[in-house]
Amino acid sequence: MAPPSARARYIANKADNQILSKKPPKRPGLNGNNKAKEAAPAGKKKDKDAKKRNIPTSGGQERGMPNPIMPSVQTAFKTFVSARLCSAIWAYIADCDETFNYWEPLHYIINGHGLQTWEYSPQFGLRSYTYLLLQGVPGYFYQKLFNPSPILIFYMVRCMLGFGCAVMERYMYKSICQEFGIHIGRLWLIFQLFSVGMFVSSTALLPSSFSMYFGCAALAAWWQQNYCFAIFLTAISALLGWPFAALIGIPLVLEMLLRQRDWKTFVQWTLISGATVAIPMIAIDTSYFGKLTFAPLNIVWYNVFTSHGPNIFGTEPLSYYIINGFLNFNIIWLLALQLPIMLVMDYLIVPAKSKSTLNFPHYISLAPLYLWLLVFFAQPHKEERFLFPVYPLISLCGAITVDVYQRIFFRFKSLVFKIKAGVHYLDHSMFIAILVMVTSTLLGLSRVFALYRNYHAPMDLMLELNQFKATPQYDPDVIYNVCIGKDWHRYPGSFFFPAKNFRLRFLKSEFRGMLPAYYDEGQNATKVVQPYFNDLNQENEHMYFDYDRCDFLVDFDEGKYTALEPNYSKRSKDWSVMKSLPFLIPEKSHKVLRAFYVPFLTDNHIQYGDFNLLKRKTKRNGR
Repeated sequence: MAPPSARARYIANKADNQILSKKPPKRPGLNGNNKAKEAAPAGKKKDKDAKKRNIPTSGGQERGMPNPIMPSVQTAFKTFVSARLCSAIWAYIADCDETFNYWEPLHYIINGHGLQTWEYSPQFGLRSYTYLLLQGVPGYFYQKLFNPSPILIFYMVRCMLGFGCAVMERYMYKSICQEFGIHIGRLWLIFQLFSVGMFVSSTALLPSSFSMYFGCAALAAWWQQNYCFAIFLTAISALLGWPFAALIGIPLVLEMLLRQRDWKTFVQWTLISGATVAIPMIAIDTSYFGKLTFAPLNIVWYNVFTSHGPNIFGTEPLSYYIINGFLNFNIIWLLALQLPIMLVMDYLIVPAKSKSTLNFPHYISLAPLYLWLLVFFAQPHKEERFLFPVYPLISLCGAITVDVYQRIFFRFKSLVFKIKAGVHYLDHSMFIAILVMVTSTLLGLSRVFALYRNYHAPMDLMLELNQFKATPQYDPDVIYNVCIGKDWHRYPGSFFFPAKNFRLRFLKSEFRGMLPAYYDEGQNATKVVQPYFNDLNQENEHMYFDYDRCDFLVDFDEGKYTALEPNYSKRSKDWSVMKSLPFLIPEKSHKVLRAFYVPFLTDNHIQYGDFNLLKRKTKRNGR
């Protein structure tokens, strides 16, 4: 529930957006702590009633104000949980880094075997096992107590991530209603629920998603002036999650040191937070790597201070984030980008000049998003997950932009038409908000449906191996080799295997980078320095497997073949097609209609290939 001070600020905004007479009315309660004092007596009883129902209080029920439809915090939380559980079930794994750097080591921790990447080699130590343990401990106990199918552990972890994201969004929703107003809060709620970016990122097992949970919760605490908690959450986001997420906290630091001049609280809680998070983290990672390791420092050193850094893994032009942002947030992304200009226009056009936020001016409270975009747009190496930490801020800035458009529209309308005094700007401009909400929701649902339809086949295909486990041919004492070639980056992870005796194997393809390899057997596998790992993305023959020893083969038939990437499905003497599912061929499909599903149009302008699970026909080694 929003506190009385938020109600006072909202009542003040009412006066700001009414038709002004020649002599503007006096607006009491706009200076600091007087807001709460002057607003509380008038609405004391109403605030108590609202508190019982957990509804954020506002000035919306005052005379001349529209009665705002305001979901309570509990209602918002329920909708967030529902949306994130949908993501846990239906979102596909879009980034191979998520599979090989997180799901595979987590599978090793829980089930005793899994693929290891060079980042987990003690020689480099770029990834933290502490982060994995936070996600994996519940899955570990679930496995030990009930010995479920590995896929159930996968979805249990995903549902936990989704629930954690919903908790963050609940906290942020409450803070936004207080700091920016109820109207912006409900716009943000809708934008978040139907955001494709949140659908993808909310349940991803990635440090950037983890940093989104805690980084945005830190901003919510900051907007409520809970500085100590904000510092602690920022430390968790940067140390346990992604060290570059500390960038979100820079405006908080500057506000504390330059505006508040509260050096004592900042230094004290920085030391407390750093020690509380870093000391256990160093101890855990040191025990896993077998030497003193501080993973956040290692990853910063590699990305910033080495000669090769991350750019060897591919670079993208500036347009990459522009297009990707539109795909994930559609028109909300465009609105968020223009917010700085719109705020200037709002100041120049709308006559009311009192602040429309409770504690901080927009240039401070919204600075984390634009600082983040400024830094990451300039980096040559670009990936979708690099923007995850600021996804909720994109929705917020889009909501504020809509509100500014409504203010400006009402101002122009009031100049052209006679509108009686005391009318609130929402009475005449809600159609703008509704139009944006409906458009963004339809585009979001269209995009989510297109993603599931076009790219979910690898996850569904791997589940077909459960059918083989139920047949008489299955032998629990045999290791089954599931091979994959050019499509290695679409592999969803070992949790999709039906039992512990299945192994992923890589066939040589046109790909010339470094692939992961299985952890060694034994208790100290995480401490072993392997000679075939390097930090230059150089290919090593150790990772490749003998084609003749494959029991199953996963292959995408998209109509392009080479000597190293033949059409395995046509080798009918060796293989039988166990399962085949459609998978989009981007090069042969319309760019817009493959990105968004449009009934009656999409099917005529896109083309699918066959994603096949093949089973070897001939017996080998007497089997």
